[in-house]
Amino acid sequence: MSRKTSEMDKKNKGAGRVVPVYRSVEEIPAGFGPSVAAIGNFDGVHLGHREILQAVVAEASELAALGRGVRSVAITFDPHPEQYLRPATAPKLLTPMDDRVRLLAETGIDAVVVLKFDEALARLPAKEFVERILVGALAVRSLHEGGNFHFGHQAEAGVEELREFGAGFGFGVHVHSAVRVHGLEVSSSAIRALVAAGDVRRARWMLGRPFEVRSRQARGRGIGTRLLVPTVNLAAYEGLLPGFGVYVTRLTVGGRCFQAVTNVGNRPTFGEASFAVESHILDFEAVEMNEETPVELEFLMRLRGEMVWPSAEALKEQIFKDVAKAKRYFRLASSF
Repeated sequence: MSRKTSEMDKKNKGAGRVVPVYRSVEEIPAGFGPSVAAIGNFDGVHLGHREILQAVVAEASELAALGRGVRSVAITFDPHPEQYLRPATAPKLLTPMDDRVRLLAETGIDAVVVLKFDEALARLPAKEFVERILVGALAVRSLHEGGNFHFGHQAEAGVEELREFGAGFGFGVHVHSAVRVHGLEVSSSAIRALVAAGDVRRARWMLGRPFEVRSRQARGRGIGTRLLVPTVNLAAYEGLLPGFGVYVTRLTVGGRCFQAVTNVGNRPTFGEASFAVESHILDFEAVEMNEETPVELEFLMRLRGEMVWPSAEALKEQIFKDVAKAKRYFRLASSF
């Protein structure tokens, strides 16, 4: 694939809104700027990120209305710096890169720059990052960041240093306070902790949408061209999954959205433990599907933790209870 074809990034993997995605500084066209930008990992593209990005879009739009042709830009990194610098302890992410780009596009941003985080970028001094990337490649006129933003070799610079660079290079710096929801400070690390604990309700507050996983159907289950049974097993997934337990979920397969109950865990009741993310569809109907069909799974509410049941009858009885609670959830949700 050429650099020019990668610019549109395969229409952002089917996202509704298409924006240019530049995978290196070299891909950014000459004369790209001026621009208004935000820099961050943007894992989850949560409410805090969205507030900053909305300010970027608003400022760029105001300047563009004055005839200045300013673009709004989100600058992010792949892999996540923690995955490169400390792979043994790096967190699993809320949003793999394809999902992150899709969500960034949905904020109304004009372009996304994905910088490869490698040894060269890790060692790049903060001033050189500003001079080469922000000023040289993007002609940044204004930056929006959170108060805890750091960048450059060994995170040497923060927002105060960024303001100094802005004064020297001629761009403004706007620092945003953390967003709070129901008294909780919104951050990617806080959301990851909530999801890992199975608290998808509070995670939803911070994300501004349900936590979701996008993957495929697990291979080796005899899938033909149609889904003919009301059970879908998710393929192996490298991103973050909710803590073991049973959840009310919404499952989208082949463009058809279903109500479901999903078990995340080792299925310990019978024989050797075997990890799976298994969804039982409540309002099932046959749908076109093969092993490459995208599967989107939204986690709406946790019903209970994973348990070992004394018998198949006890497990079956509990499944009926789980299904009844899930159906009640959807009935109540549809009434609002």
